[in-house]
Amino acid sequence: MSRNYNIEQTCPAGSFAYTIRSGDTLYLLASRFNTTVEAIIAINPRINPNNLQVGQSICIPGATPPPQPSCPNGTLYTVRAGDTFFRLSQQFGVSVDALMRANPGVDPTRLQIGQIICIPSVVPPMPPCQNGFYYTIKAGDTLFALSQQFGVSVQDIINANPGIDPSRLQIGQTICIPRPVTPTPPCSNGFYYAIRSGDTLFRISQQFSVSVDAIMRANPGIDPNRLQIGQIICIPTF
Repeated sequence: MSRNYNIEQTCPAGSFAYTIRSGDTLYLLASRFNTTVEAIIAINPRINPNNLQVGQSICIPGATPPPQPSCPNGTLYTVRAGDTFFRLSQQFGVSVDALMRANPGVDPTRLQIGQIICIPSVVPPMPPCQNGFYYTIKAGDTLFALSQQFGVSVQDIINANPGIDPSRLQIGQTICIPRPVTPTPPCSNGFYYAIRSGDTLFRISQQFSVSVDAIMRANPGIDPNRLQIGQIICIPTF
C-alpha cells in the first residue's frame, strides 16, 4: 500500500531537499542531478519509486542543488526528451546564437533531460518613426484603441509598422504612432507655431498675448481638446 510522503523533508548533510514535479521519475532526477537511482533510493528509504507524488519532498544526494541560470530578460525552460538548441530556436523564435549567449557554459550537444536553461526574449527591431513618436504597448492595448487615443487611423499605424501583427500585440513591444497629417492653415496675418508637449490653446494665448478665440478663428477646424505634438497652427498678430 502506497503512502503519501508530502511532509517537510529534513535531509542529511551532503544532500538537499527536492519537491517532485509533474513528469519526474527517479531516472530523470538521477540524470538531472548527476547521481544514480540507487543513491536516491538509499537516502530515501520510505520512497516508493513507482508512485512519486507531485509535491512530495525527497532528498537528492549532492551538496547543493545546481544553480539556475540567470535569465533576467527571458524565460526559464526545462529541457525535455528530444530537445536541441535548433528545435528550441524554432519553437521560440530565437536564434541558436541567442540561446548560446543566454546560456554560457551549456554544451548544446549534451543537453540533459530536466536541465534548466534560459530562453531569451525576442527583441523586435525598432521601426523607423521619422514622422511620429514611439509608443510602448500596455496591457489592454489594441490598434483600434490606439487609433482613437492618438487620432490616427488603424491603417496608418499598420503602415508605420511594417510586419506588425495587429492580433498579437505584445506588452512592452515598441511601435511607431504616426502623427496625423493636418493641412497647414493660411497665416497671412500671423506666424506659424508647432505644438509642443503640454501645450494648450490657453497657454499659447498667454505666451503670445492673443486670445483663445483669435487663435481658433485663425485655425478653422482645430480641436482645442486634441492638439497633437508637432501640429502646425497659425498664431494671429492682429
